[in-house]
Amino acid sequence: MISLDKDLQKNKNSLEDFFNISKRVRAYLPNVVSDSVDKNGYTIYVSDVAGSKRYLRPVNKLLYIQDDNLFEESYSTFLQTVSKIKSKEFHFDENEKNNIDSFLYTVQQSIGAGLDLMVDPNSARKHVGNRFEELIRVVFSAIGVSNKRIVLRIPYDTDEGEKIYKCENDLVLSPYEKVFSTPEQLDEKEIVVSVKTTSKDRMGKMFIDKILLEKFVKHPQKVIGIFNNDVQRKNNNNISFTLVSGLFMVYTKFLTEVEGVYYLDPPPTALKEPYNKYMKPFSELITQDITKLLIA
Repeated sequence: MISLDKDLQKNKNSLEDFFNISKRVRAYLPNVVSDSVDKNGYTIYVSDVAGSKRYLRPVNKLLYIQDDNLFEESYSTFLQTVSKIKSKEFHFDENEKNNIDSFLYTVQQSIGAGLDLMVDPNSARKHVGNRFEELIRVVFSAIGVSNKRIVLRIPYDTDEGEKIYKCENDLVLSPYEKVFSTPEQLDEKEIVVSVKTTSKDRMGKMFIDKILLEKFVKHPQKVIGIFNNDVQRKNNNNISFTLVSGLFMVYTKFLTEVEGVYYLDPPPTALKEPYNKYMKPFSELITQDITKLLIA
């Protein structure tokens, strides 16, 4: 078996891969976590090993599954829910929906904690983002939604001749058996997805990309955003929320309106009017909205 730090930096391609790496991190954490601080419903864990102190990313106490047996049960329940969605069964109770968000959040935050502890900070940030993109992609594959990462090639003229701008789309979801979109054209029935761990410094790109894509492909293009959370550690022992809600509403009113924004851990503002018209838990996407979006 490869070392845990190498495993955390390795691409993951299945739900089992993510479950297994999460279990490895969870087994490792008690050996290195020495203290914790609770702030506004979040816990900041502290590792102090050989005089080197590290503060981990904030963890939502209601979403993160602490008990290992409950985590095993959550995985089993999640697989059952995935099977129901794939079978086109769309009647889910609140416990099933909550488990979707809780299980996936626990996986992502476990991976993030491991990377915080074992990998150089700059490299850790990149890998946390990569694992989150892979996790979301794996979930859509598991529920039977065709998906693919597409880099759209947009040509433009310069005094040196034609050049190409590469517009990276983290994920394209399709109602078909395979994704029809190509690097030259996007299919109107498919959904462009921006998958980021946080909207901080990235929310604007989602709106600009939608405007750019529609201008280039010359038809309406569905665009959604999927985020893990919008909270960060502040001064080691505190937290702050990073959603710039006013800017989101200004973009929505004066630029364009995206088809939805989904969180595993929604910030408090997202649950209030008028933001809750646009922002929902990720579980709502895969249990309900995805069908509407793909057939619209």
